[in-house]
Amino acid sequence: MDDHGNDEIRNFIKVWIKAVACICYCYYISARIPKGIMRFISLFPIFYLFTILPLDLHSFHLGAPTTFFLVWLGNFKLILFSLDEGPLYPPPPNLFHFISIASLPIKIKQKQNPSHQTTQKSNRPILFTIKALILAIVIQMYEYRPYLHPVITFSLYCLNMYLGLEIVLALVAIPVRAIFGFELEPQFNEPYLSTSLQDFWGRRWNLMVTGILRPTVYFPVRRMFTVTVVGPRWAWLPGLLAVFLVSGLMHEVVYYYFTRANPTWEVTWFFVLQGMCTAAEIVVKKAVVDHRWRLHRLVSGALTLGFLAVTGDWLFFPQLLRNGVHEKGIKEYALLFDFVKANLPPTYIHLSPQKSKLI
Repeated sequence: MDDHGNDEIRNFIKVWIKAVACICYCYYISARIPKGIMRFISLFPIFYLFTILPLDLHSFHLGAPTTFFLVWLGNFKLILFSLDEGPLYPPPPNLFHFISIASLPIKIKQKQNPSHQTTQKSNRPILFTIKALILAIVIQMYEYRPYLHPVITFSLYCLNMYLGLEIVLALVAIPVRAIFGFELEPQFNEPYLSTSLQDFWGRRWNLMVTGILRPTVYFPVRRMFTVTVVGPRWAWLPGLLAVFLVSGLMHEVVYYYFTRANPTWEVTWFFVLQGMCTAAEIVVKKAVVDHRWRLHRLVSGALTLGFLAVTGDWLFFPQLLRNGVHEKGIKEYALLFDFVKANLPPTYIHLSPQKSKLI
């Protein structure tokens, strides 16, 4: 690994030391201030630091998770904490639990049926291994991008995004589970099995974000519209649209950290479109539920994934592709492979130099 890579690792360690120090302040100082506006004001310096700390990181695979954990999840968890709500309330029993829950994309699982829990545990390592192998194949296929049809290349980017995100989040949760014995909620629930947009966004895709947007955006907006504007029957609609709008704006912020380029608002419109279509889907399902009419899950699943792919190609990915974020990620995979290869005993290396080259 070159000097630039070593500097990036040092910056990564410094960023997280500062982040942990900020969380210690929340645990020892802010937690002792009564909930409400005063505690919220006491957290202003932490909101600021969580927002600027990832700017010191320039690699995709260190900067992207740090941005997601601190700028989005971390700040939103602390907003809820200021009101005695969310995953940090009631306060965890000790500082290390507080740090883990505040800074990482984890949620402690509620008690459930033991037999169902055993089945999930037995399947989890097998699925994780299969997904890791598929991700390795995707990375190797990047070498042949000049010869692939654009649709196949786009499919590789989609697989890389999903598998990379799920595997990174799962790997982050492993030490927490091992050290503290937490039983954690899954971060994903097999999104490729989705049968509708509501199923995809509400129950399967990136459940950490779903779980944090409900109490911070959906429930407050729904309560407000229930008592002031549309009443209880339709109050879910502005709540749902507000969730997708906030998600789009937060993705716009995250994209800035990836690209360091001015926002183009494409990704915001992607989520606004998803919100409008999800709302329309819910209305249609409520209208036909009495008639017991529904598409077969194979058909609805194909339509759902097809719609996500088409709109993603139109609005979600272009800003990343224009600014070369995918190229940066692919190069970092190559650097990581070379680093691992250089630090393994020679007997474990069987690939030729040509095979080790990803791009």
